[in-house]
Amino acid sequence: MLKSPIHAAGILSLLILAGCGGGEPADPNAGSEVLANGLTVKAQIEARQDGYKTLGRNFKTINDQLKTDAPDLAAIQGAAATMVEASANMADWYPEGTGPESGVETEALAAIWEEPEDFATKISDFDGALASLNTTTASGDFEAIAAAVKATGATCGACHDKFRLDD
Repeated sequence: MLKSPIHAAGILSLLILAGCGGGEPADPNAGSEVLANGLTVKAQIEARQDGYKTLGRNFKTINDQLKTDAPDLAAIQGAAATMVEASANMADWYPEGTGPESGVETEALAAIWEEPEDFATKISDFDGALASLNTTTASGDFEAIAAAVKATGATCGACHDKFRLDD
């Protein structure tokens, strides 16, 4: 027997949440499959996300430096070099089975695996822009660096538009 209307409402809420999944993953084993590279799907997705976090932090460092009155060229050069290193083999971040169908939270859209040639082109464009940015930092010309940053950012956006879940 229920002790109060509040208690009954609480139980009803729990039942409704349970019916909706209550925020629990549909499959608690999602992402446990082992890929050919030896990582689980979940570990691969996490590694990919970590790679993008590294890129984002370093891109922010460069942008922040360019906004100051006296940009630190060494910080910009270091960040650009780190981005080149971090993005090496970016195409390998996306093995089959690490998309939304995996059941693991990811912002990668199925279009990555449905249109692999276009996705590979976007990665190549990013690699080229990033290499140019890295080379440009050696010049010490902050206007040229800013232009290279803009070009690199455009390649990020072009890929996000089609292959990444909207934020």
